[in-house]
Amino acid sequence: MSNSVSRNEEYPSKHIETSVSHPLAAKSKSAAPLKMVETAFLASTASLIWFINYYLSLGPLLRIFFPVPIALVYLRWGARAAWMATGVSGLLLSVLLGPTRGILYIMPFALMGVLLGATWHRRAPWIVSIILGALLGTIGFFFRFWVLSVLTGEDLWVYTITQVTRFAEWAFLRLGLLAQPSVLLIEAAAIALVFVQNIVYLFVVHLASWFLLDRLGNSIPRPPHWVQVLMDYEADA
Repeated sequence: MSNSVSRNEEYPSKHIETSVSHPLAAKSKSAAPLKMVETAFLASTASLIWFINYYLSLGPLLRIFFPVPIALVYLRWGARAAWMATGVSGLLLSVLLGPTRGILYIMPFALMGVLLGATWHRRAPWIVSIILGALLGTIGFFFRFWVLSVLTGEDLWVYTITQVTRFAEWAFLRLGLLAQPSVLLIEAAAIALVFVQNIVYLFVVHLASWFLLDRLGNSIPRPPHWVQVLMDYEADA
């Protein structure tokens, strides 16, 4: 009798544990297809934005959203899903436009999306994510120069610096300046200019993501106070 009673007491507890854990298991199973579908959809969205901009060339309008879909994947599903979206978008663009275009999207824009998603997920200030993104964008700029130089068989950076040096010498001559700009100074100025352009680009990306992702339920860190004051002023005006 004692053995039968103890067995009957053990069985209900097992049934209770199974009934409690079953909804959690069902929830995780239902989240897996949603994660896969959203990751694939946002990866194809990123590829489509790059594809449309390549053929229609709408200027900086679509360029603002290059890294945003990958960053949204990170905010919704984490780092692993963001890396999967990066690989899928690169493969899709390689099929549609060739491997070169796929590589030029991954570096820097897809990687920038992963970086922005990571910093936004950790609620880092805008200054941190903008500077890190600008550094990655600057590296991506010179990576693009390197890839195009390999494809064309010429050092495009040296050619560009030579043309800029000639223009600087002409400008100095017109202004009556006796100094002659050195190549090293021009290269440093060119790198600084690329970095500043990327800072401006990342700031605009943050503004667009601030308005867009808040409405999608995946907010990013709040901007600096002066940005909020400026936006409120423009909204009131």
